[in-house]
Amino acid sequence: MDKKYLQLLAKEFPNIDRAATEIVNLSAIRSLPKGTEYFFSDMHGEYEAFLHLLKSASGVIRHKIDLTLGKAVSSTEREALATLIYYPEREFKRMGKNGLLNDEWRRLTIYRLILVCETVSAKYTRSRVRKSIPADMVYILDELLNVTDDVNKEYYYDEIISTVLDTGIADHFIRSICRLIRALTIDCLHIIGDIYDRGPRADIIMDELMKMHDIDIQWGNHDISWMGAAAGNLALVANVIRISMRYNNFDVLEDGYGLNLRALAVFAGEVYKDDPCLLFMPHTLDDNIYDPVDSKLVAKMHKAITVIQLKLEGQLIERHPEWGMNDRDVFRQVDFKNGTVAIGGKVYPLLDTAFPTVDPADPLRLSEGEAELMSVLANSFMHSEKLGSHIHFLYSKGSMYKTINGNLLFHGCIPMNEDGSWQAAEIAGEKYSGKALLDKLDQIANEAYFLHDCPEKRYAVDYMWYLWSGPCSPLYGKDKMAFFERSYLSEKALHEERYNAYYRYSESAEVCGGILEMFGLDPAGGHIINGHVPVKIKDGESPVKAGGRLFIIDGGISKAYQSTTGIAGYTLIYDSHSLNLAEHKPFIAGESEHTPTIHLVEKLDRRANISDTDKGKEILDRINDLRELLAAYRSGAIKEKG
Repeated sequence: MDKKYLQLLAKEFPNIDRAATEIVNLSAIRSLPKGTEYFFSDMHGEYEAFLHLLKSASGVIRHKIDLTLGKAVSSTEREALATLIYYPEREFKRMGKNGLLNDEWRRLTIYRLILVCETVSAKYTRSRVRKSIPADMVYILDELLNVTDDVNKEYYYDEIISTVLDTGIADHFIRSICRLIRALTIDCLHIIGDIYDRGPRADIIMDELMKMHDIDIQWGNHDISWMGAAAGNLALVANVIRISMRYNNFDVLEDGYGLNLRALAVFAGEVYKDDPCLLFMPHTLDDNIYDPVDSKLVAKMHKAITVIQLKLEGQLIERHPEWGMNDRDVFRQVDFKNGTVAIGGKVYPLLDTAFPTVDPADPLRLSEGEAELMSVLANSFMHSEKLGSHIHFLYSKGSMYKTINGNLLFHGCIPMNEDGSWQAAEIAGEKYSGKALLDKLDQIANEAYFLHDCPEKRYAVDYMWYLWSGPCSPLYGKDKMAFFERSYLSEKALHEERYNAYYRYSESAEVCGGILEMFGLDPAGGHIINGHVPVKIKDGESPVKAGGRLFIIDGGISKAYQSTTGIAGYTLIYDSHSLNLAEHKPFIAGESEHTPTIHLVEKLDRRANISDTDKGKEILDRINDLRELLAAYRSGAIKEKG
């Protein structure tokens, strides 16, 4: 090994005793059971439902309560204890208001919480648990969780709990145990894309994700849309706003990110003053709390930004003929005089023919008012401090895909042709497919955000729109984005967006095995984990495909999907014993009876330890480095200090 590296390592471990002790500690960690990994996908701004899943660990906390107390405590009391762990502040307010708080309840609750906490902390080192305990409660909780004398254990508990009650810190103590249980239940969090759009407050989800100690994100096309908007792509700025208008989501834009939509409201109110914009009435799934806007004005704003987006998208398509998307340059095919559009060689009547800002001779040119409006909106996106911090987090924790512990995580697909070959995308004159395509797109996404103004950055910023909706985009995975057809045409056949051939071929275990091999993983033991495609369980679809090699975990946490899926999403849970799917129930705020149903999908041959994980391999590399340092100390090649 390089002597300079060993000398750097020696600064951290300056003598034989320190190095040897670290080897022992790391070896002990490798022998512990692996932590529990949670895989979520397609939250789409549904912050209340997602935060509940985090707080409840998708039903695992209730499962631990049942394992610990099931024989001694009624189901009703176990449910009440679970609700307290998820929402301690809310429960204390409720119980205080109803006169239910007393020392008998506090004593019993503390005792039960300690037992549950012992169960969830059993697989961690004492130092790992101590790091998760609130600082002011470290000593008390550490003592309670590490009583070794079984004979006097109950007496010891009673003494400490009595002291906690006598000193008046019981309520604070209970809150601290609840936080500790939640912190220890989720060891690692994987987000398989689409945090943004449709639901009311993606920003609140992002705030919560930024608190997690071990998290990675595989970008979805909706995340890329926001990332591209923040990087300055005007078509994606319009897209983000259009989707928010469609679902009447003003809170995420204005209260969440401080994006001022007044200029859009004024522009739309003036330009579309006499237009009822009936086709653009919002689909209101959630009421705006901070800035309710009249639905008629929202419809005008929705139409105004839709027209602008169609123009900007046409400009991108014409600037990049290599994308092969001329058929999506729809505004060029509109006969504005007769109110029709030509698609696929046929002419269709438009449902809305009022286009006051369109020059038929140059339909893609923004009017002076539209250009000024987009400048204001783009500046608002670029200068939102909170949006900037969230986008930076998406980049620092995110990527196009991730391989971890034998599993391959990506949001959408590995694009394939109809004949089963890998579909290639042309990027800057070169063609890429398979893993090479995802690696190149990862580079492009980073260049769009981090490069300073240069041709490479401008190309990358443009390409972020292609990632959002292009036919060869692994994040989109469909032949077209038909939002023009859905907005302006009644023919349902034109609304159809056909999925990439990947979604058919990936039903085969052989194909999935080939994809896993492409990414350097074991085709027999690895899994592909996707989101993006809602699983229609009411139609008999299953999230487990290809003989257990593929998991599709977008079951529809978004309320916009639940009428077609019949379910409210999935969490994949990978612990030291098994792989499990938690099947969510529709979330109803204030109600606790929506604990997910957990299904075992794969039992491991033996309990997995940290030594079996990627982290375990990293620790082993560290141990081997330290062993070389020991040898250098003992040979005199490096001198000990201290």
